[in-house]
Amino acid sequence: MADTSGYERIEGVQVGQYVSYRFFRIDRTWRRLPIEERVAGKDAFADVIDEWAERMEGLRVYTTTGVRPESDFFLWQITERYEDLIELGAALNGTPLAAWLETPYSFLATTKPSVYTDKKRVRQGRVIPRNAPYLVVYPFVKRRPWYFLTFEERAEAMREHAEVGAKFVTITNHTTYSVGIDDQEFMPAFECEEPADFMHLMLTLRETEASRWTERDTPIFVGKRVEIRAALDALDGATTSVRN
Repeated sequence: MADTSGYERIEGVQVGQYVSYRFFRIDRTWRRLPIEERVAGKDAFADVIDEWAERMEGLRVYTTTGVRPESDFFLWQITERYEDLIELGAALNGTPLAAWLETPYSFLATTKPSVYTDKKRVRQGRVIPRNAPYLVVYPFVKRRPWYFLTFEERAEAMREHAEVGAKFVTITNHTTYSVGIDDQEFMPAFECEEPADFMHLMLTLRETEASRWTERDTPIFVGKRVEIRAALDALDGATTSVRN
């Protein structure tokens, strides 16, 4: 094994945040279990989420029940420790509900300032959620010839892109970077007041120069922010009292 004790980070590279989106789908046969068993499983899962919400920089829950067939809810996880994602995953796997849950998608990204923005005007690329009611998230890949354009050409296209986005004041962009650590290049995430707001933004962006270079921007998930117990109750349509 190579000795890495003398390795140092590249000068000027700051430790950022790891941002993860983990999606869950319940096995439909779980709904046949006795209600007491279902409630106990949901309690244990929710307790883990509540505990980790106090330990991580950001841990939010979004329901997609009734919208996407491959997902019932997802977690938006933000932390400076990569190990937190592994430890939280292990803790959730230790709950009874985990035996009935699949993870159809899981996306990993990290933060850094964009090379196309004035670094004096950005918050060092950090993700700071504003707790809007909806979150739209999807994996994004650019066509490879984009990177053979000059920096000036790319910067001009992104300037136009940003100017269009700035007109939609109800939408907040939290794009993070996945190059080298996951299958996509970027993970765009947009907080919004209504899903239709984002649809109108995307219709406008389709006419910009930057959109010519899109290779893939699916699947797209629209989640409604809820408490973990509300997301779990939606799995079986139950309005249960977790604890009195």
